[in-house]
Amino acid sequence: MEPYPDIMTEEELIRYLRIPEISKAADFHNVIENLRRMHDLPSIQICRQPLYPLEAVVKWVEKKAELVD
Repeated sequence: MEPYPDIMTEEELIRYLRIPEISKAADFHNVIENLRRMHDLPSIQICRQPLYPLEAVVKWVEKKAELVD
């Protein structure tokens, strides 16, 4: 797996979560927006751009995985 920065852009997050491999959506940005709105995907905004702290995203994924178990 490639290294990701501590603060990811939406494009980096899409690759990190492997959205192109698992989603049939035409626009992957809509998938991320849905995860933010409906599933509490952690994000911050800088200069009106959503950014995603890697550590918070990892914890979010782990929490979601616990719900599946």
